[in-house]
Amino acid sequence: MRQKLTLIIILLACTLTMHAQYDLLSAKKNVIRGGYDFWVYTPEDYYYSQESTALIIFLHGASLCGHNLNRVLRYGPIDAVKMGRDIPALIVAPQNPGGAWNPHKLNDILTWMEQHYAYDKSRVYVLGMSLGGYGTLDFAGTYPEKIAAAIALCGGSTLKDYRKLGDLPLWIAHGTADRAVSVRESQKVVEGMQRLGVTSRLRFDWLQGASHGALARFFYTSKTYEWLFRHTLDDPWRRVDKSIDITKSDLSSAYKDIKRRTDQLEVELNSRDVEPLNDDDDE
Repeated sequence: MRQKLTLIIILLACTLTMHAQYDLLSAKKNVIRGGYDFWVYTPEDYYYSQESTALIIFLHGASLCGHNLNRVLRYGPIDAVKMGRDIPALIVAPQNPGGAWNPHKLNDILTWMEQHYAYDKSRVYVLGMSLGGYGTLDFAGTYPEKIAAAIALCGGSTLKDYRKLGDLPLWIAHGTADRAVSVRESQKVVEGMQRLGVTSRLRFDWLQGASHGALARFFYTSKTYEWLFRHTLDDPWRRVDKSIDITKSDLSSAYKDIKRRTDQLEVELNSRDVEPLNDDDDE
């Protein structure tokens, strides 16, 4: 009996340790020598879904650069989750200390994640805005074989050759009234890909009258993640989905939609019948 009790305790301890490994939000500092610090968000059901879980890499803009990792949580997918948006994916949010995003350092994070987390390697996505939009295109154009789909918002690219950007489903969006990063920066990339004839997997939108900050709302609308998740490296043709549109109306209502969803969930939970415990149920 004592041996059986000991075994149960050991199994419980192992289970708790495994759960503890996957905190909902954990900071990874100095885990990659010379690399970026980053956050890892694990979705609620991750302990059960692991190998089938998607992975999203979010690249922030210049305003969040530095050495205070908490700054990275000010906007983006993790902030959307905190507000109530359901994103069933691992979310990796590195911090750039300054300068351009380095594609090879981002790949180092992917290598680290492969060693420490289980996830679906065919469902890795990257999205970012402003400086992060540049980083998204530079990363996607350097490692297109590792990324199922990418969204680059109000950015551009430092790549000398855009050819590999044509290898993956890619969505480029920019507001025409952007005063921080001119829409011409994104248009140059699109025009360069058009000259190379590598636009079969490309879609792009120039949002009329949209400012720089307006594009941040992409991170808060469910359509962004629906579009990403429709792509996988398992598709031999790597087709781009063009059935989902994100309009200025979608962006303007993004925050309201999250609140509406959380209010609805609260109502549903409160309306469920919960049977009271009997005295015997406590035993």
